[in-house]
Formats: sequence, structure tokens, C-alpha cells
Amino acid sequence: MSKKEPRTPDFEQALAELGELPLEQALTQFERGMALARSCQDALKQAEQKVEILLARSMQAEPVPFETDEPED
Repeated sequence: MSKKEPRTPDFEQALAELGELPLEQALTQFERGMALARSCQDALKQAEQKVEILLARSMQAEPVPFETDEPED
């Protein structure tokens, strides 16, 4: 059985699916969406910078012998 791709709605169906928000509400939601997208991009950028810093530190780290608390025989 093959999966069918969803049918692309015509203009009227697409417009109805988007909803009938007044222009001011649509703009408010758009602005909120852009702010959220910016916030997510900033968080991802900060996380990426932290990963790069940690990777740089681990590449420069000197190996340290592993010591256990158990006495040697």
C-alpha cells in the first residue's frame, strides 16, 4: 500500500483553513510568531556556542590517568 500525498487545497479552501481573523489579530499573531521564532533562534545559537566552547576545551584537554579508590594488589 502506498501513501497518498495530501492534496493541495485550492485557494478558497486554503483561505478557509487559515481562518477568518481580522487583519489586526492576524498581524498580532504574526508579530508574536516572529518574536517566538527569534527567541528560538537565539536559544539555538547560544546552545551551539556552548557546544563549540565545550568541544574546543575537550580538544585541548590533557589526558589524566584514571585513579580508583580501591587499593592495588
